[in-house]
Amino acid sequence: MSDNIPSRIEQRGIEPVPDSERNGNPLQLFWVWFAANISILGLPLGASLVAFQLLNFWQSVIVAVIGAAGAFALVGVVSIAGRRGGAPSMTLSRAIFGVRGNIGPTLVSLLSRLGWETVNTTTGAFVLLSLFTILFGVSGDAKAVPLLAIVAIVIFEVCTLLVSGLGHAAILVIQKWSTWIFGALNLVVAAFIVATVNWEAVFAAAPGPVSAMLVGISVIAAGTGIGWANAGADMSRYQRKSVRAGHLVASAAAGAGIPLIVLIGIGSLVTIGDPSLAEASDPVAAIRELLPSWMAVPYLIAAFGGLLLSNHLSVYSAGLTTLTLGIKVKRVYAVTLDVLVTFIGALYFMLVADSFYTPFITIISVLAIPITAWLAVFLVDMIKRHNYDPDALLNLRSDSGYWYRGGIEWRAFGSWAIAIVVGLLFSKVGPADAPWFTGLFSHTWVATNGLAWVATFVIAGGLYFVLGGARAGVIPLTSAGAEAEVSDRV
Repeated sequence: MSDNIPSRIEQRGIEPVPDSERNGNPLQLFWVWFAANISILGLPLGASLVAFQLLNFWQSVIVAVIGAAGAFALVGVVSIAGRRGGAPSMTLSRAIFGVRGNIGPTLVSLLSRLGWETVNTTTGAFVLLSLFTILFGVSGDAKAVPLLAIVAIVIFEVCTLLVSGLGHAAILVIQKWSTWIFGALNLVVAAFIVATVNWEAVFAAAPGPVSAMLVGISVIAAGTGIGWANAGADMSRYQRKSVRAGHLVASAAAGAGIPLIVLIGIGSLVTIGDPSLAEASDPVAAIRELLPSWMAVPYLIAAFGGLLLSNHLSVYSAGLTTLTLGIKVKRVYAVTLDVLVTFIGALYFMLVADSFYTPFITIISVLAIPITAWLAVFLVDMIKRHNYDPDALLNLRSDSGYWYRGGIEWRAFGSWAIAIVVGLLFSKVGPADAPWFTGLFSHTWVATNGLAWVATFVIAGGLYFVLGGARAGVIPLTSAGAEAEVSDRV
């Protein structure tokens, strides 16, 4: 594929990609996942490991390797389904949950995508506002300069729409070259941040308990790979069928893991000597305070670019998820609709709300429970399912091959729903001093070690397996969509 940015808008929606158009390779996906994870939001994640989980630097690195790279390995496994079926993740999910039963998981997926996009957009707009403050001397308080705040949001959203609207081919090229540009900027900024590290405190820091590491792994996994799991097949649907499954897993785990491990490690290094980063309501401003004044502009440019690269991919995926809900519009219009929703959300959080990160990210973390339940059912189904009927995936009528009973595959849907209830029972939602919801088992070892999502995963996957879901994976293909089964070569 050429490295020139394609100017033609991708016309394909959620319909499976024919073999003649599938010429992708795992290296392309490596750059996609790398670019999506060089955002500065990785630094506060590392800070939280030290400040809240009381881990030392080396424990934080181990937690990052297991939590980030491990969780993105699961994204890579979902990518295998994209290579098999040539369709987006949530469209393939119709084969498992039924064309109606899939509405629930798809809606949760869309809410999660829109939530993270609102985080990206709001943070990106704050970055631009900080840049305007340096360049033009205006106030950095969004409420004091509402017109400028709106301009900042519009710039971020337009930059997102230009790439996400163009589609798959444009994302592949832009993510690759932007990784080199913004990655280099991030390295320069990181070098100056590391220069502020209190090394005496780093070497003197006592290790935290193993239980704290378990909590840290859960926090990192939920905040990184788990949130992207339902987008794994969205980019891999253009991969050649001859691509090895192991290469897809490695491209996601290494592509996302490398930048996240570096950023999380740096965040933990800095916080050992100064916990202010973990406690900051605006991590962008807190990190900027660590740098010399002349580094502020390159830092803010790097921050803006990293957030934008993550948002490109998220909005593209959200557009496909919107189409999977049955909204009959062209893909580019679905992308535009999602951008408008996040624009309104960013307006609210910048100009109306008194706080942003804590309550909003709490809600998004709660959405990780149903996403984890969906992921478990999806992965168990992949054990036997090597083919997807392309006609049935797009047919929402009662004659669809994926209609099952009333449009719902009850074993999959029931396992998903029961696991969500179990996950919530092990959860405490909201601030520690005044939680919004306290589950019946939130005081247990599983809950206090941050393993509610693990319990959700085990219940969903285990129940679906026991009910025979994995044995019902392959259904007869229609003649129009029949393809030879391709075995995975790991």
